[in-house]
Amino acid sequence: MSELKRVLSYRVILIIIINSVLGTGIFFSPAIGAKIAGPASILSWLVMSFIAVYISMCFAELASMFPSSGGVYDYTKHAYGRLFSFLVGWLTFIIANLTIAMLIVGAIQYLLAAQVKWLIIMVSIIFIVLFNFVAYKGMKISATLLVTFAYITAITLFLLIIPGLFRIEFSNLTPFFVFPKSSIFLAIFFIAETFFGWESAAFLAGEVKNGHKVVPKALVVATVIICIVSLLFVFTTFGTFDWQAFSISSAPLNDLGVRHYGSFGASIFTMLVYLAIIGSVADWVVSSPRLLLALAKDKLFLNQFSEIHPKYNTPHKAIIFQTIVSIIFIMIGAGSYNTLLVLLVPLVLILYSIVMITVVRLRIKKPKIKRYFRAPAGKVGPILIVVFFVVIFYFWTHHVSNAWDIFRLGISLVAFGIPIYFLIEMYYDPKMIVGVNDFFAYLTLITEKISLPVKVRREILTLLGNLKGKHVLEFGCSVGSLTLHLADEVGDKGKVFATDLSARELVIVRRRVARKGHKHIEVLHDPFLHSRVHHHLPHVDCVVSVGMIGYIQKVEHVLKGLNERLKIGDRIVVLDYDKFFHIIPNIPWLASDRKIKSVFNHCGFNVGIIRKTGIAWQYIYIYGVKDRNVS
Repeated sequence: MSELKRVLSYRVILIIIINSVLGTGIFFSPAIGAKIAGPASILSWLVMSFIAVYISMCFAELASMFPSSGGVYDYTKHAYGRLFSFLVGWLTFIIANLTIAMLIVGAIQYLLAAQVKWLIIMVSIIFIVLFNFVAYKGMKISATLLVTFAYITAITLFLLIIPGLFRIEFSNLTPFFVFPKSSIFLAIFFIAETFFGWESAAFLAGEVKNGHKVVPKALVVATVIICIVSLLFVFTTFGTFDWQAFSISSAPLNDLGVRHYGSFGASIFTMLVYLAIIGSVADWVVSSPRLLLALAKDKLFLNQFSEIHPKYNTPHKAIIFQTIVSIIFIMIGAGSYNTLLVLLVPLVLILYSIVMITVVRLRIKKPKIKRYFRAPAGKVGPILIVVFFVVIFYFWTHHVSNAWDIFRLGISLVAFGIPIYFLIEMYYDPKMIVGVNDFFAYLTLITEKISLPVKVRREILTLLGNLKGKHVLEFGCSVGSLTLHLADEVGDKGKVFATDLSARELVIVRRRVARKGHKHIEVLHDPFLHSRVHHHLPHVDCVVSVGMIGYIQKVEHVLKGLNERLKIGDRIVVLDYDKFFHIIPNIPWLASDRKIKSVFNHCGFNVGIIRKTGIAWQYIYIYGVKDRNVS
């Protein structure tokens, strides 16, 4: 399998970090902070700057230990178990796509005079598709684009900061404390987004030359630069602009441009701010698919997302999936920047709290791992940061009326990852397959007419041909949905050997068999069905398997075992599923008819394939005969 190439230099990754972290925050947050805390919001920026520098040091320590494309997920993987590290990865993916949606919407809102929701949504979707297409085409093209946008951001800010240094009027800063001093903490909650984005840069660590040394340095230096620029920008803005007018402006930077450069400045800065915000989108779009790549490589996401495009050297399938998710989030946020912002911030605070705790945990759990950078007070400082996050979260929930509703929506997006985790584990983990099948045995019984409709059962029996008096092996009988039909077809002089890996499902099968009074069905429990054909199973006249082939860990070993129990010319019929909900694929080799035929042919079977679309998935019928013995 292809690997991502280390093509990024220190200068490039430094610029990318600056651009991805600044985001829309520097253009929108000063006005939001002013509305909440007045001129005193400058203190919010000062406090958050110190916090940000320390957080960047913690990220730097972790990146120096694990300079890979997994970023935050990779750090937690070394500190916690599979479920928790998956949830961190899923949380990070949710945050990344919320950020992409928020940045796009913010840029479009800045550009369009008419705030028409449907228009903002449509234009945002177009830009998401466009930027993901650029990410699809390769890192070199993407890096050039990212650096270009970073320079636009820098030029925009300095064009506003430099004249502001010479036009400061301290009267604009008085009175300094207009609102209660506690409003400073509430303002921190909303301006914190300006400093978010270290996880985006961490995703690119696997493509940075000498990443274990370069990425930590770039993270800290970039954050210091961001803090200095942000403080200068906020101070000069408040010093040259009445904070009340600034806080209610629909396009504050346009107004600031007019203040410094006249009426011509409004149109110029509208475009510059738009390009700068769009540049931040590009950073996230390029970096985030690397997270899915890392999850897929660790078998914590569908294996298809670990594929690297042979020509462009990009995780192309992860990019396509990201495009879809970002569009969904734009729809959820109804094209509103503020809605997406308040949905995003609490989730990021949770993520960064986990990162802080991870620093402490790895200091204790893995003290001997080489760290090319060490955060000061690495066992105490991160805990203090987490406490600080709890404080600003408290102020947010107690001063914003719908805070808990927003928070619950964000948590529900993360919780959606839990069933996804168990579904994915069923692809790869035999114990999980058995456990889930046992747990949902009775639900499987209740829904058997949905998962295996009577029409589909009849089609299987048709492919098997005349079964009268024959011995049939049902490899993976589940709750017996097909077993009873097979028993009727073979008659009293035939026999059905029904085997499955779930003990609880077989309890249901035995009850159904006993109720029908069938004496010619032998039920065999085999918890290792995913990797073998049980040695107690005799020679039979045909084999049928439903929904099992996708779980098998050693496909060729099992197929050869089935081959040994058949005579040349005996039939085999396998049914499995693909494209669940018409989107989610099964294991990769089942997606290709050519690959399926190749696998079966290698194991001594000559098969044909029929694909039929069902209500929620595609049925794959694999049918044929044994045409030769194999060793």
